Amino acid sequence: MSEGDPIIVEAEGETVGEAKWISLRELERRFPGLDRDLVAFEVVSEGERGLLGVGTSPARVLARFDPGEQRAHAPSTAGGGSDTSTLVREMLEEVALALGADCRVEVEVEGDTVSASLTGPDVAVLIGKHGKTIDSIQYVVGAAVASAGGDASPRVVVDAAGYRDRRETRLAQLADRTAAQVQRTGETVRLEPMSSVERKIVHLRLKDTTGIETHSEGDEPNRYVVVAPASDE
Repeated sequence: MSEGDPIIVEAEGETVGEAKWISLRELERRFPGLDRDLVAFEVVSEGERGLLGVGTSPARVLARFDPGEQRAHAPSTAGGGSDTSTLVREMLEEVALALGADCRVEVEVEGDTVSASLTGPDVAVLIGKHGKTIDSIQYVVGAAVASAGGDASPRVVVDAAGYRDRRETRLAQLADRTAAQVQRTGETVRLEPMSSVERKIVHLRLKDTTGIETHSEGDEPNRYVVVAPASDE
């Protein structure tokens, strides 16, 4: 094999995601600083699991990487935020692979905010019920960035297929409908359990609504927002 030939790594795993993870680890061992966006995968076999685990066949993938292509596309090291964006990208790629999710990670740095977007056919796995998984991922990645950057660390926002914008719109609509109901009937309404991020959206939406006050009750993960008529105090 000549120096300019692409490198092909074959790997096996219980799932396609695990096989991809193993092949990437092997490529990273050979090529420190590997740009994962330049790795192309071919699924040879998705694997099968027999009855009661008997007769299981592993998933197999081929990972193709051209070192020359990485050198040609190597980004400049000038400018701030590159270390943080690299950390965010690598963590999200590892999380996605660990969950067996085939997705693409895009990271942008704007001011003191690092925004990461996950797209692909398996993003539902990364979002989870009511966004609990994506919120947990955002928390973990944000904590890692804070640990690495200290007091000057940026804010990290992680989204998947535009979920946060859609969810925020639905929560705002829910808050408005609930406020109108409370104003009309004078009766308190307790909303479904939400994450702290979602509860904050509802509180801020209704903060200046006439005749309405909100607070949270219950214990995590079943804590919820209460929308009530404003007190006379």
